[in-house]
Amino acid sequence: MDSYHRHVHHSDVRTGRDCQFCARLDPDFSKRSPVDRWVTDKPGDSARSHLSENGHVRHRIFELAAKRAQAISASRELLGKSA
Repeated sequence: MDSYHRHVHHSDVRTGRDCQFCARLDPDFSKRSPVDRWVTDKPGDSARSHLSENGHVRHRIFELAAKRAQAISASRELLGKSA
């Protein structure tokens, strides 16, 4: 496998559940295919726990968007204090 793609650790997954992080942040979450919504039954919803590559990538996009929004609000707060 080349370095561009993530390394998938295969395991026997008998159950999956919807990723609560993606469900909160993705307005089109209900339109995703089930395998793109599901995560393994590990504690915490992370990009790595998604069952599909598409689910992993979309999760990471929303993580980055959330971090960007936090950075923007923090910089606005600092500008408000300095003015």
